[in-house]
Amino acid sequence: MYFFLCNLSFLEILFVLTITPKMLANLASLDKTISFLACAAQCYFYFFLGTTEFILIAVMSFDRYVAICHPLRYAIIVNGQVCTSLVLSCWIGGFLSTIGPIVLFFQLTFCGSNVIDHFFCDYAPMIKLSCNDIQFILALVSVLSSVVLLSSLAVTGVSYLYIIATILRMHAAKGRLKTFSTCASHLTVASIFYGSAIFMYSLPSQGRSRAVQKAIAVLTAVVTPLLNPFIYTLRNEKVKEALRDCLKRLTLKL
Repeated sequence: MYFFLCNLSFLEILFVLTITPKMLANLASLDKTISFLACAAQCYFYFFLGTTEFILIAVMSFDRYVAICHPLRYAIIVNGQVCTSLVLSCWIGGFLSTIGPIVLFFQLTFCGSNVIDHFFCDYAPMIKLSCNDIQFILALVSVLSSVVLLSSLAVTGVSYLYIIATILRMHAAKGRLKTFSTCASHLTVASIFYGSAIFMYSLPSQGRSRAVQKAIAVLTAVVTPLLNPFIYTLRNEKVKEALRDCLKRLTLKL
């Protein structure tokens, strides 16, 4: 679990650095321009890291499933080699699912407005500035995002169905509560991440204002990564014990 959490933390640091510095610079400055290549790079890394995180969340669900439903075989099933392979698969899957749309983006020509109606270089607002027919690209991006989202969501959903069934079969109420608490942090993060992303990229955009989409994008790009460390650490008894010990030592020194 901690190996996957370390990778999740590393992913979210990169994810935030892709969007937030430029966004803050735009807010603090009158100059809100960005070069074409920098915009394309920001767009690619946003979706590459976001897709990798989706796959990692599904992998973490599988990890929780094995830990709760097969605790005696956990160390054998989820050994170090398997953990490394799963994390590498997340990165490779994120790369392969996002490289196609960005390659198609560089085939487009831009001859009109160069103003993006967003606070970062989101893919759809960018390609809508093109003079070419973009219906195929939009359809391709919608299909790819739906496949990644729904497959990741399916793995997470099935894993938690088995987890809930296992918890309900436990006789001791204290044991059920303790077992469920080990999944509560991950389930909370997954719910926020999946909900906002499905709203943004999988559901039809008709009838949704650009302001609403921007607000959801802020939730995904800034708020969720900010909350994740608090959600995971404050739900973890070992982290709370370590924090209490640290505060006690500081108090004794003072």
